[in-house]
Amino acid sequence: MATFKEYKLKNGTKRWMFTTYLGTDYVTGKQINTTRRGFSTKKEAQYALNQLLLNHVDGVEEIKSKTTFKEVYDLWFPNYQTTVRESTWMTTDTRIKKYIIPIFGEMIFERIDTKTAQKTVNDWAKKFGMYSMLLSYVKRIGDYAVTLEVIDSNPFRKITSPKQINRDRKKSNNKDIKYYSKEELKKFLEFSESHIRNISDTSPVQLYYARLDNALFRLMAYSGARIGEILSLTWNDVNFKENTLDINKTLSKTKTGYKITDPKNDASFREIILDTQTMNIIKKWRLQQKEFLLKNGITKNNSVFTDIEGRWIYRTDTYQRSKRIAAAVGLQNIGNHGFRHTHATMLFEAGVDAKEIQERLGHSSITITMDTYTHLTKNNKTSTVDKLINHLNF
Repeated sequence: MATFKEYKLKNGTKRWMFTTYLGTDYVTGKQINTTRRGFSTKKEAQYALNQLLLNHVDGVEEIKSKTTFKEVYDLWFPNYQTTVRESTWMTTDTRIKKYIIPIFGEMIFERIDTKTAQKTVNDWAKKFGMYSMLLSYVKRIGDYAVTLEVIDSNPFRKITSPKQINRDRKKSNNKDIKYYSKEELKKFLEFSESHIRNISDTSPVQLYYARLDNALFRLMAYSGARIGEILSLTWNDVNFKENTLDINKTLSKTKTGYKITDPKNDASFREIILDTQTMNIIKKWRLQQKEFLLKNGITKNNSVFTDIEGRWIYRTDTYQRSKRIAAAVGLQNIGNHGFRHTHATMLFEAGVDAKEIQERLGHSSITITMDTYTHLTKNNKTSTVDKLINHLNF
């Protein structure tokens, strides 16, 4: 099924071209059409067409009804949604649609072989630190395709995880962990405190947010709590007598906005003991917040951190606020989670036991703590040897 056409070049020379349908792509199921030009005669064009058809006979196949990867994903995802938190499935959906669907989405699932799967995962390992997470997603979707009897076996279960690239990724991950050193954190917090003194009482809104910054970032750095846990705090969660925070919820992003949900895991339910200075800053903030909100006619508020209207503030707000302070003092921007990493770093450097750090951070297992802060635990081991030698001294 081809069409031939004679045409003229700009110099008047006549040439022949053809357009033909080659079949359906073996993997995607899409039609393949091609056009070739520049033949001196129609006979020459016909010969080229015959050769082209011979070369493509093994690479294409007429497919009447096959199931694509995306069709299986669309069936799998609603079931997956019922097994995880809303914030989790939102992240999963975003990652799959950004990194996986553009590659496999239109492919016929029955035609995805181990070679194709392996090549893609190798590429992911070179580009993304989270390649193992992407692999986990396609494995689950492949398993579901087997359950649906779309395929007999899951090609993603047959590949070999690129171990060497994985080790390189771990090294890269350590560099990707952003945190402040002791000196940098001191510089950041001292600026947030001095900034309050530089604002006139005639600028109450600016003064309110400067005080909020001082209390918020102090608590983030000295508690190690997740940003969602911090932003969901109510004054009932703060025990000034015992100097503790009761972590029992988190502020989560959903399809319809933000809402209070349970913490990330069972280990996230915890009590965090704080130092006296941090608690004094938070206590002072409570009085300042209450005074300001009362002047604005807001008499009922129980949230620790709110905007000037008594509403929740969100992680995007705190991110931008920390970014501005970092820029003002010439520091890198470590984002919200960087303060949690900073807290963990300080604990390791102070010689705190890894198990205690795990419990304070609310990690579900000691493995997560050790894997996340591998570079710090190695430093601790060296420090331990130095302490032993200094103690023995012979």
